[in-house]
Amino acid sequence: MTEIFSTELSQFLIAVIFFHSSEYVLALVFHGRSNVSLSSLLISKHYILAMIFSLLEYLSESVLFPELKKQRIISHLGLAMVVIGEIIRKMAVTTAGRAFTHLIRTRHDDRHRLVTHGIYGFIRHPGYSGFLLWAVGTQIMLCNPISTVVFAVVVWHFFAKRIVYEEYFLVQFFGKQYEEYAQRVVSGVPFVNWKRGNSVS
Repeated sequence: MTEIFSTELSQFLIAVIFFHSSEYVLALVFHGRSNVSLSSLLISKHYILAMIFSLLEYLSESVLFPELKKQRIISHLGLAMVVIGEIIRKMAVTTAGRAFTHLIRTRHDDRHRLVTHGIYGFIRHPGYSGFLLWAVGTQIMLCNPISTVVFAVVVWHFFAKRIVYEEYFLVQFFGKQYEEYAQRVVSGVPFVNWKRGNSVS
């Protein structure tokens, strides 16, 4: 492998380790050790399989199509997406504080307040948009064409469904206040817009 291969791979591994460890640490800070489990690392079987697939694509294409992995401009674009996505995600977590949870709330807590300031004044779901940008960016950084498309489609589809589900409960909790907020502020996930009367199927 040439130097650029090791650089790209190192950046990928650092990005993945930092993302998951920082998610866990922030969960501890805002929710306390007794309310946090390993699920706060946000690592599932499907996620591990996706990452293994992306690494296999990277390694196989490095051997079969080495020129594909020498696209520095594309790789740097991916790195920029990873950094920006990470910043947006962490701004979402720190701005929401205790209101930010990895599991969707289905029951209202009296301490739960609708967060509309900071980054939430521009994006309704900055945690999702940040992760989408970060996930796709990791694959662009590796110059993985197949995984880039797969990650973009799968992550977008997951959040498109999750947003509808989450906003159903946000309307139950905050009523008109959330509806007016949702009409005013974009979701942050492309092509996922506010629809009055969102329902859980």
